[in-house]
Amino acid sequence: MMKNTTPDIKWVTRPRETKELELSKQMFPVSRAREARLFHRQIPGYAISPLRALPNLAGLIGVGGIWVKDESCRLELNSFKILGGSYAIYRFIQKRLGLSSQQLPYEYLISSEVKQALGKITFASATDGNHGRGIAWASQKLGFDCVIYVHSETSRRRIDAIRSYGATVKVIEGNYDDAVRQIVTDADTNGWQIISDTSWDGYTEIPTWIMQGYTTMFAEIQEQFSGQGIIKPTHIFVQAGVGALAASVIGYYHSLFGQDAPKCIVVEPENAACIYESAKIGDGRAHTVSGALDTIMAGLACGEPNPIAWELLDQTADAFVTVPDYVAAKGMRIYATPLHDDPFIVSGESGAVTLGALVAILEENGVDELRDFLGIDQQSQILFLNTEGNTDPVGFRQIIWEGANPVPKEYWSDHD
Repeated sequence: MMKNTTPDIKWVTRPRETKELELSKQMFPVSRAREARLFHRQIPGYAISPLRALPNLAGLIGVGGIWVKDESCRLELNSFKILGGSYAIYRFIQKRLGLSSQQLPYEYLISSEVKQALGKITFASATDGNHGRGIAWASQKLGFDCVIYVHSETSRRRIDAIRSYGATVKVIEGNYDDAVRQIVTDADTNGWQIISDTSWDGYTEIPTWIMQGYTTMFAEIQEQFSGQGIIKPTHIFVQAGVGALAASVIGYYHSLFGQDAPKCIVVEPENAACIYESAKIGDGRAHTVSGALDTIMAGLACGEPNPIAWELLDQTADAFVTVPDYVAAKGMRIYATPLHDDPFIVSGESGAVTLGALVAILEENGVDELRDFLGIDQQSQILFLNTEGNTDPVGFRQIIWEGANPVPKEYWSDHD
């Protein structure tokens, strides 16, 4: 295991001859991805989100290809989160009706027959923004009540977006993890059904469904790569909050390709790096980080890993990296100011941090060991997930227009 740091970037790498694949195959069988996609394709307005190529940026930084799965175009929510939340609610309804082995048509899900069979249900969750909005959206579409808890640092724009789908929103003092703990207590008191993307003792099935719901995105990616004559990416950079998305993409690719899976790099904010800290401690357990979790990457401001996600990441991820906020801001500006003929991409802070991380790793001093370990070169085909679009317009403009969170001058790029 390699542990190292520059003044701004920290990392842990996991060199291994072979990886443990059983959990990946168990949680993310290819058949489950097909089932999730069959469900999502029925949702009105569903379309495959773009896989965008940035060949000029790739040439500038010396890699073979940069590919961005652009979830800013996903349905009307501008975020991938709707895939996990809606699929988990679907699986919950299947199970409650005793029809888990049957594919249920969307028209049946919204029928009066289903409402009568299920009775009154209130779906509930805690969120930093996008997950809660996805649960609120799915609940409204299916005709159920919804309660969402947010922490006190959640922006007004994110709260208003959740309320726009008919959900009741309650602000909890503290951070995201405080909101999770409070809704667990209140859901038990009020009889609400929690749809959470993190897990705890006795609550693992629904978080697994959420992660499986994300695999629609990866099935689309593989179909889109096939159209480009590419079998698979060589590297995947994926952002992590509680780790659910990271575990789902890494688990999917290890289930599909086994030991030939792409090299997988997990990226977190330096002030909310629970996955990195768990990897650094290295005892196989998930560890919590405390404090305000102060970062512009609202969707990644989580201090407690999802235990089932961490178990898979511990077995399969190749590198765990933390970066400061200016790296995410730079990633946003790179997407928003494309080189000639590269596409313009609208990306929020949590969506852009992985591109910013790649550029920092390739360009900053003191990162040689990590660069050598990753083996990124002119043959590399690198996949990024732009997990969100402009979900906080004021924050977006402050970074893109006003230059908030600038890159320190010593790290300015000197590319022609």
